[in-house]
Amino acid sequence: MKEKVILAYSGGLDTTAIIPWLKENYDYDVVCCCIDCGQGNELDGLQERAKASGASKLYIEDVTDEFCDEYIVPCVMANAIYENKYLLGTSMARPVIAKRLVEIARKEGAVAICHGATGKGNDQIRFELGIKALAPDIKIIAPWRSDKWNMDSREAEIEYCRQHGIDLPFSDDSSYSRDRNLWHISHEGLELEDPGNEPNYEHLLVLGVTPEKAPEEGEYVTMTFEAGVPKSINGKEMKVSEIIETLNRLGGKHGIGIIDIVENRVVGMKSRGVYETPGGTILMEAHQQLEELILDRDTYALKKQMGSKLADIVYEGKWFTPLREAVQAFIESTQKYVTGEVKFKLYKGNIIKAGTTSPYSLYNESLASFTTGDLYDHHDADGFINLFGLSLKVRAMKMSEVANKNN
Repeated sequence: MKEKVILAYSGGLDTTAIIPWLKENYDYDVVCCCIDCGQGNELDGLQERAKASGASKLYIEDVTDEFCDEYIVPCVMANAIYENKYLLGTSMARPVIAKRLVEIARKEGAVAICHGATGKGNDQIRFELGIKALAPDIKIIAPWRSDKWNMDSREAEIEYCRQHGIDLPFSDDSSYSRDRNLWHISHEGLELEDPGNEPNYEHLLVLGVTPEKAPEEGEYVTMTFEAGVPKSINGKEMKVSEIIETLNRLGGKHGIGIIDIVENRVVGMKSRGVYETPGGTILMEAHQQLEELILDRDTYALKKQMGSKLADIVYEGKWFTPLREAVQAFIESTQKYVTGEVKFKLYKGNIIKAGTTSPYSLYNESLASFTTGDLYDHHDADGFINLFGLSLKVRAMKMSEVANKNN
């Protein structure tokens, strides 16, 4: 009986070519595993394609709700955004994929897990750190880093498949390199490889339209949260995955969540991509609008730092680490009272506040108004400012004294 390898299978040309390559170079029994994080119709026809390419079995594992509840929600709570722009769409999905690959490997008694990530990207790091953390005994195969892999173009991969009796409907097309799940879709390649080029949005966009093509009329949306978790849209309670689906539709319609970014990859290079995250952008903003009413100043300031730290942790593939657990524990402790309702208007790429309420709001109208109330006496500011600015005053006096001596 042959040893088994679990192949992280997307159904694209790369992972299709890897099936015969693994059999030829390792003599493994190849078990394909497609992890569904909300890719939609990208999963059509995978069963036939995997079998035709020589796989002995194909798992299609739907982890969409797990992805949303256990990976997306903590990042929303943290407002985890990498380099102030990237909402971690690909990064958040990799640990849940790695986890399920390990589970299937254990079930099948496989000795190795193989992925199709290139040697230039972040995904090789994310997959492999996840696998190492969960199954240090399982071998990892990365064809793109192997001396046995000599295919460097789509044409070469197509020809390799044909030589092995696999005739598949792939062509040397001029498409972007994309990654899609329920949270986002990323686009790289073609004109985006030159940062000097404007993106061809007519050719590029999948989830929505540009703000210029959005409706002339805005649309109001109301959301509720309980302890930092989104619960409903426009009065209808939904699970998180359904909320994201709904917000994707609304955000795409109104040109929300399109970013063009040059990011710093973990491996040291810069890469340019366009990301569509319509629902995620709305969800992050709605959570922020509610949270700013509720958290005190010091907690809010530290949470911003911890959110940035969590973004780095997730981006670098360090999900299964004590540090991520500790940071997430802090973030979750801040969410105890993040409960309330957020209303906003979507209009031509903008998310415009339209009212936020919470039973735990720290906003006090009598304090914030210009009218003197019982809780605040303007005269109290005298002593506070004197003490708060004391070090500045002492330094200024000392500098003046030194200057006078020198003169």
